[in-house]
Amino acid sequence: MRYISTRGQSPQLSFEDTMLTGLAPDGGLYVPEAVPLLSVGTMRRMAWQSYEDTAFDVMWPFVEGTFTEDEFRNLIAEAYDGFDHVSRAPLKQVGDGQWLLELFHGPTLAFKDFAMQLIGQMFQHVLAKKDARITIVGATSGDTGSAAIEAFRGLDNVDVCILYPHERVSEVQRRQMTTPLEDNVHALAVDGTFDDCQRHLKDMFADIAFRDEVGLAAVNSINWARVMAQIVYYFTSATSLGAPDRTVNFTVPTGNFGDIYAGEIARRMGLPVDRLVIATNQNDILDRALRDGDYRTGTVLPSVSPSMDIQISSNFERLLFDAYDREGQAVARVMDDLKSDGGFQISQGAIAFIREGFASGSVSEDETLARITQTLSDAQELVCPHTAVGLDVAEDHHDIRVPMITLATAHPAKFPDAVEKASGIRPPLPKRMADLYDRSERVTQVPNDLVALEEVIREKRKR
Repeated sequence: MRYISTRGQSPQLSFEDTMLTGLAPDGGLYVPEAVPLLSVGTMRRMAWQSYEDTAFDVMWPFVEGTFTEDEFRNLIAEAYDGFDHVSRAPLKQVGDGQWLLELFHGPTLAFKDFAMQLIGQMFQHVLAKKDARITIVGATSGDTGSAAIEAFRGLDNVDVCILYPHERVSEVQRRQMTTPLEDNVHALAVDGTFDDCQRHLKDMFADIAFRDEVGLAAVNSINWARVMAQIVYYFTSATSLGAPDRTVNFTVPTGNFGDIYAGEIARRMGLPVDRLVIATNQNDILDRALRDGDYRTGTVLPSVSPSMDIQISSNFERLLFDAYDREGQAVARVMDDLKSDGGFQISQGAIAFIREGFASGSVSEDETLARITQTLSDAQELVCPHTAVGLDVAEDHHDIRVPMITLATAHPAKFPDAVEKASGIRPPLPKRMADLYDRSERVTQVPNDLVALEEVIREKRKR
């Protein structure tokens, strides 16, 4: 399998180099040159086999040539050994034909663990073979950072610096990033928004001298390996409800578009998905883009679902690449317009392509809290605010004849204030994290400035 850039001006890479590189030199995102198609027989056996076996079947075509089969099976086993549910991603029915896919049974209680735990294993394996050391820098709206720190803490070949927007993540999210004490992980609180953090990260990759000096690598969803690992739970959930002999739909609460793009890849691999429904909060650039064909940024509004407080959805570029018939120059032009003008008009052909497989909706703050209340009353399930956004949008797009699976992206205990406001219940942390509020924190506050950030990262990696 070879990987190409969405902007068409970077060399093709192997999976190993794609994973280590992250962002393409031309500013684009790497995607597979071709998407493999799984057989009906392979999908049917997923209904009864383990999550780990399905993970191998789904991901092996993407990584073959980097690992042996035994190596990759062992990496998968190590990655998911710490999850606290035997199914890893269990389904729970919450209504007629409506299901929740619980993605919060990993070590940091969020869906990011599914990719990050595997990436940690893959990075360490590859770097040990190369006898190399890298510096991972990530930007997070909350969950990616804690998942990355958990995955890489204490590893020999990696330094990790995570940028997060100061005072714009939940306390649990912050403490998961600031309480690990290993010398190789560092939480950097940036005086800005998530979009600022993400912009600085991309600018670091464009700074070739800095990139080479620190051995820069990324584990944000701009890294194809992140998307790849998230494809798996679309297959495990859909096949448990009758696919490939039955069509399913998914609703995905999303900000950066990586999780729902994994669903798009699952569909191209043969999974019978009729609709992928984008669920956004009041930061609704993706919903506006689908409705109006105009992708235009606005002001980031803080919300009770902070992991979705984003105005620039990086992974949308991957979908645009396909919508523009994989013409890298066309994608580069609209990305230039986004940078210079704050937005762009999606061509008629491209928006028609997107609308054929996607739908969308947005949810207000009051509607989010009301959905938490209603889900507890109707289904006896306490959900996080991001999941509530998904459930609210899912109801508007549900066809009783087709199962609707909504991704439950985080444990309600990660957002206790919002959940308590809506339900009157303050969800407790799992026992293994019960002392989180008592642990000492270690964090560096940094100005919203690229030069200052690069200097702090240089300093941290020398320790």
